[in-house]
Amino acid sequence: MKHVFATLAITTLGLCAAPGSAQPPQPDWRSQGIIYLDHSLNARLHTVPIQAVHLGDGFWANRRWVTTEHSLPTMLELLEEHGVMDNFRRLSGRKNVARRGPVYTDSDAYKWIEAASWALASNETTDADKQKLRQQIESMISDIAAAQEPSGYLNTYYVGDKAHLRFTELVRSHEDYCLGHLIQAAIAYYRATGSRALLDPAIKFADYVVDNFGPTKRPFMTGHPELEMALVELYRTTGDSKYLEFVRYLFSGVERDRMKWKESDVRYTFSGRQFTTRTEFEGHAVRALYAVSGATDYFAETGDPAYKRTLDLLWTDLTMRKMYITGGVGSRSSGESFGEPYELPSEQAYAETCAAVANVMWNFRMLAVTGDAKYGDVLEKALYNGANSGMSLSGTMYCYRNPLATNGEKLRSPWYDTTCCPPNIERLFESLPGYFYAISRDGVFVNLYHNSELNWHLEDGTGLKLAQTTSYPWSGDIHLTVTPDHASDFTVYLRWPSWAPAASVQVNGQPFSTANSHPGSFIAISRMWNKGDAISLSLTMQPTPMVSNPRVADTYGRIALQRGPLVYALEQIDQGGSPLYDLFYRVNSTPAIEQRKDLLGGVVILKVNGAAAEKSLGDEPLYEPWAVAAARGKRPAMLTFIPYYAMGNREPTPMEVWVPASRAEGQYLPPSATAERRFGPSGTR
Repeated sequence: MKHVFATLAITTLGLCAAPGSAQPPQPDWRSQGIIYLDHSLNARLHTVPIQAVHLGDGFWANRRWVTTEHSLPTMLELLEEHGVMDNFRRLSGRKNVARRGPVYTDSDAYKWIEAASWALASNETTDADKQKLRQQIESMISDIAAAQEPSGYLNTYYVGDKAHLRFTELVRSHEDYCLGHLIQAAIAYYRATGSRALLDPAIKFADYVVDNFGPTKRPFMTGHPELEMALVELYRTTGDSKYLEFVRYLFSGVERDRMKWKESDVRYTFSGRQFTTRTEFEGHAVRALYAVSGATDYFAETGDPAYKRTLDLLWTDLTMRKMYITGGVGSRSSGESFGEPYELPSEQAYAETCAAVANVMWNFRMLAVTGDAKYGDVLEKALYNGANSGMSLSGTMYCYRNPLATNGEKLRSPWYDTTCCPPNIERLFESLPGYFYAISRDGVFVNLYHNSELNWHLEDGTGLKLAQTTSYPWSGDIHLTVTPDHASDFTVYLRWPSWAPAASVQVNGQPFSTANSHPGSFIAISRMWNKGDAISLSLTMQPTPMVSNPRVADTYGRIALQRGPLVYALEQIDQGGSPLYDLFYRVNSTPAIEQRKDLLGGVVILKVNGAAAEKSLGDEPLYEPWAVAAARGKRPAMLTFIPYYAMGNREPTPMEVWVPASRAEGQYLPPSATAERRFGPSGTR
């Protein structure tokens, strides 16, 4: 195949500039959100900067306080203890030490800098903490910049006797991945402070790659996608279209033959194939979700309809066949990968924290591109559950994998040799204020609910304050006060989550019809707004027993509890001495809601009248007739559910999300009917 990419200009359905044409204006750093979309003509929503949002007390304020006060300091200490920063210092001669850690350790330092940068941008970080964080970041930048070669190359592993291997073993090298995280850290620090101290070294390394690789130069593909979304963001920051063109080249997949990649490499890395030919998720879950995040960014700039069709196919594949109820992703420990459709085991679930973070990032981008609330629903699910579980309530212990059932093993650790997840969850939590609101051409979107105030402006420049009061996610009652600088006609969009069967709205005390909306959509309130206008939104928040598709063999005949955005779980420690595997959920029970301020940092727990086997199932035969099993005696038992994200924060104890339904309630089918339900009449998948 001829490499004709260099002769092609990017299709400009957005504002992409062809080589040599005028570049879009460089924006003021103070106006840029975590992704900057103000000039992205194919994005319906424009993000707001973190500085424009003040978070009040509540769920995420608590999590972010712990992140700033405990997670960031202890993680920096651990990065130093394990030699991550010394790896840079040795290259500049500041320290005479051996390199330590895996090939990708540079990225952990970059992710920490990104997290700390978003903390610098936050209105909730104290001045003393900001001063300390900035000093720490500047010190790290000094070490990083000093390690950079004159050519622009910057990587602590491929040096010395390994220098000849640079960009030759991309399936494993993570050079592209580390560069992507360097760019994202540099942009975050620039957007928090206006300083180019890290941005200029990042641009220098990016230029090294773009200038030396391509279809008429040396071949390049991303072994661990991440660079794609970083380069799109660098284009948005600098206005230089060469970064966007290189992303198009990366997604073209034209270099597979020149780089001698095998089909297994293409599947595992989710790279090396023309992106628009993909129809399903496969391979390494984090790589795949970073790839689609970059592809969504690319679509926002170019409007290429083939990308949107591919993104829609992949989103359907994920949400209909390959995602856990927690928003976790990646069912296999082997290769940290996706499984087959409906392959979603509970105890063996891998569900890496980084994959849940990537799920949040992708759905945030899809929400911004489309304005469709269904992406907000998945974002919220993954954020509150699959990602949130990745960091302990103390902020100093982390889950690499997040199973939906355990036999009592210890899941959390303060450090992993592959420590990608801890700084990843930290950068997500510190950037959260930028997720709550967005501006559109006709108004303002409320994506997430929390005590907060937006202090920004509409697209026409009209100043706007939007104050939100709520105890979400424990309550579905939200109150908003709208204060434009002057009377203005625009629309306030309120997300009606798909988990809420009903929603009621009042504007200035008068009912507002939701007839044109439904669960999983935005409620559009269009009117002339005056200072102090009030909105009340009430979402019906009730405990809901959930079942999985019958083809999910591991959870067939089981029930999970969800209330609002939170998925719940049983932990052995709360069940009054009954072994977890002896407990059953009685499907006709009505869960009771109990607020426990003294438990797990303050939670709402659910109590359900269930059942326990009179004789422990561990003492029953391995196989027995159906009629005997169906008649097995059970006694009443009270089941106590806690939010899934809080699991593993006390002592090691068995845990499960999916609880067997009581056979007395008729939830188990005879074996023949079970087989037909799960596998079809032929008994095959």
